[in-house]
Amino acid sequence: MNVLMICTEKLPVPNIRGGAIQTYIGGVASMLAKHHRLTILGRDDPELPQDETVNGIRYVRRESQGLLDIYAQGVIEFLNNCGEVYDIIHIFNRPKLVLPVRQMAPQSRIILSMHNDMFHPEKLHKQEGTALLEQTERIVTISNYIGQTIVQYYPQAAPKLRTIYSGVDLNLFAPWTVSEYARQTRQTIRAANNLDSKKVILFVGRLSRNKGPHVLVKAMSQLQHSDAALVIVGGAWYSDNRISDYIAYVRALAERSPIPVITTGYVQAHEVHQWYLAGDVFVCTSLWEEPLARVHYEAMAAGLPFVTTARGGNPEIVNGSNGLLVKNPEDPAEYARALNQLLSNMEQSRQMGLNGRRIVESNFTWERVASNILDVWAGN
Repeated sequence: MNVLMICTEKLPVPNIRGGAIQTYIGGVASMLAKHHRLTILGRDDPELPQDETVNGIRYVRRESQGLLDIYAQGVIEFLNNCGEVYDIIHIFNRPKLVLPVRQMAPQSRIILSMHNDMFHPEKLHKQEGTALLEQTERIVTISNYIGQTIVQYYPQAAPKLRTIYSGVDLNLFAPWTVSEYARQTRQTIRAANNLDSKKVILFVGRLSRNKGPHVLVKAMSQLQHSDAALVIVGGAWYSDNRISDYIAYVRALAERSPIPVITTGYVQAHEVHQWYLAGDVFVCTSLWEEPLARVHYEAMAAGLPFVTTARGGNPEIVNGSNGLLVKNPEDPAEYARALNQLLSNMEQSRQMGLNGRRIVESNFTWERVASNILDVWAGN
């Protein structure tokens, strides 16, 4: 089949600037292209050409300025002028593109992948949502939670839903206890940051209030392990190293912490995995209803036990053997209790991390994600 995948207006594909959706598309594209003719339409970037073919996949990029209205014009112009008939058009996380795409491609089967709560009434008018659902053959969601939110607003969507959890590159992330590459990377990062003798607690993500790292910093005052250190990896936004008011606040809290706190600032997408290899315990502090943060897959692939919050889709990734769940994400004491438990028995914690690695190997590879997508494209 001839397939067009339409990415969002925010970040380019491949994921040179990071981004969960961009990482997802990049993870499966080469496998999908073995079975179908594949074109990926995304936003422009100064480091990437407007049109190129790499390993048999055509990448087309259109101006967006990070705005959907501008990007949508480019999408429509491409469909109007491309001279192609696509059997499937797979749209990522932008239900508002369904109707204009349908106008330009009346014969194509439209698949929609949802990575966030974009069907919320504040984001999508009810009439438009109803109309676009009629034009959509299947809705793929990255968690059961996202599917449930869609059904909450549009009960008629239920038969079209299918959860396909995300994946991770098992070669990039590896437990340091079993991989020489991971062990050497771990030693290098830890030595460069005075972490050699530390039990490293790791946070990776955008630094914004709804991601909650400030609560984690506050929890350090209740930690019972003076040999611990907290590392916060990330910036205000992808490829953005400015010091926002919130980041300044987190750093001010860090200065008063009895436990050393390192804030790395923005780290390039292709380097982030190195910090996972340097960690001992991972923490996701989402205060908002997180769809299901992909950092969980990365932490498990790196063999890290994790602490995460009972928000959105995050609990779907916790089975008791791989991590701990925080019920009240705004309470620093709850993080401290979970971390004290993990850090008090490092051997048991490492076993939890290896359990997570096995879970990823069985369930969360890109091969499995690609297979599930191909199944949806086949009409199953």
